[in-house]
Amino acid sequence: MPKMKTKSSAKKRFKVTGSGKLKRKHAFKSHILTKKSKKRKLKLTHDTLVHKSDEANIKQQLNLK
Repeated sequence: MPKMKTKSSAKKRFKVTGSGKLKRKHAFKSHILTKKSKKRKLKLTHDTLVHKSDEANIKQQLNLK
């Protein structure tokens, strides 16, 4: 059997933490930033965790258990 490939889009967007959770970046921080407030842009800068309901799908794309 050949090895299972990971989805390239998923491996670029998600990282696995030491405890096995998935880390992601916020959307809406790439362009059209002039109309967004400083507070809003600052909150979008920080990483966050993937929601529990989406974890199984992303782990499947990354070929994790």
